[in-house]
Amino acid sequence: MALLDTVLLKRQAEIDRKENRRRRFSLLDHPLIGIVFPIAVILGWELLVRAGIVGGRLMPPPSRILAAVQELAISGDLLTHIWVTLKRVLFGFVLGAVTGTVLGALTGFLPRAARIFDPTLQALRAIPSIAWVPLFILWFGIFEASKIALIGVGVFFPVYLGVYGAVVGVDRRIVEVGRIYRLSGFELVRRILLPSILPGYVLALRSGLGLGWMFVVAAEFMGASEGLGYLLVDGQQLGKPDQILAAILIFAIVGKATDTIVILLSTPFLRWQDTHGGPH
Repeated sequence: MALLDTVLLKRQAEIDRKENRRRRFSLLDHPLIGIVFPIAVILGWELLVRAGIVGGRLMPPPSRILAAVQELAISGDLLTHIWVTLKRVLFGFVLGAVTGTVLGALTGFLPRAARIFDPTLQALRAIPSIAWVPLFILWFGIFEASKIALIGVGVFFPVYLGVYGAVVGVDRRIVEVGRIYRLSGFELVRRILLPSILPGYVLALRSGLGLGWMFVVAAEFMGASEGLGYLLVDGQQLGKPDQILAAILIFAIVGKATDTIVILLSTPFLRWQDTHGGPH
């Protein structure tokens, strides 16, 4: 019986080694596999337009879009527009994330605070983003304060909801174990509560950042003379679809870059996780 168990264990170990090698050398596991699909779409789009199968007047091919990006870069306007939009998103993100974190933690830890504040916040969350525009223009004018406030509103709600849900979802038994070991209030927060809510908090920050990039477009429609949103409006008014698509492309690239930065900054704090979707 012992011999049979030994043989089975060796066979299972060999299967595991083969599986690990297959995963290690699989093409689909390569870090750059994510760029294959967009490159294929871009090449297919270009070929369809050049072959005359698809018209390129309102949907210009990638070569024309890249030419528009190059033209903006040569003139120096590209970096200016990117920096202005990035700065607005950064300030709005900090404003919304800090406020959402504080209120989410408060309502999550204190049930009485949740009963007081959460119904109102959930009602405000249902208001469409564009509905805030005339009110913020009336309060702050069409200058930077109204734009940053609108972006902050977009970031606030997913961060608040994520923090509130993460705090409420902490397993009560884990907290009781910490109290059994006589952990102080600070140690209980540092060693139990923070690790428990951190994955949900990072996801909430990423969701808030994504909405911040969406809200910045609405914000820059409010009389902006610089920014990627201004490029969209300018391209629409001048009938330049290549400029519009160039701005959309830059939005995608810069937005993805900021999301990647959040992931990289949070990775050292989440190395303890052993989840199904984690690294193998």
